[in-house]
Amino acid sequence: MAEIFAEQWMQKMKEEWNKEPALANELLNLDFNSTIAYGFKDEDEPRGILVIEKGKAVLGTTFIDQKCNWDLRASKENWHEWFNNPPGMMAVGMAYTSRKLQFIKGDYTSMIKDPRMAGPFLKSFTVMGRV
Repeated sequence: MAEIFAEQWMQKMKEEWNKEPALANELLNLDFNSTIAYGFKDEDEPRGILVIEKGKAVLGTTFIDQKCNWDLRASKENWHEWFNNPPGMMAVGMAYTSRKLQFIKGDYTSMIKDPRMAGPFLKSFTVMGRV
C-alpha cells in the first residue's frame, strides 16, 4: 500500500470518492466545489490534495503549494484509526475539541452544523479506509 496522502494514495482516494454515492451525488446536489488538503499535525504543509468539482473528485495528488479551501490534519496514528474505524458525529466532535483533528483551513463549525455537509464529511472517512 502507498504511503497515506502520497500521490498514488491520493489518486486511489479520488477513485474511491467517485464510487461513493453518499459523497459524489450528495455533493453534486449542493454544487460543491472545493480543494481539500490532508496531512499530519506538526508539519508545515499538508501532504495530499483532493480537488472536488460539482461533488466529483477530479484530481488527487501531492500537495505542492496549491490554494485550498480545507486543510485537515491529524497524527498518522489517528488517521489510521479513523480509516479502520470511521468516526461518527460524536467521535469527530471529540477529535476536533481535543485537537486530534485540526482544521488548519476551513470552518468546521459551520460545516458540521449543516446536515447536507456533515453526512458527506463523515462518509469521507469510510472512503479513506478503502484506499
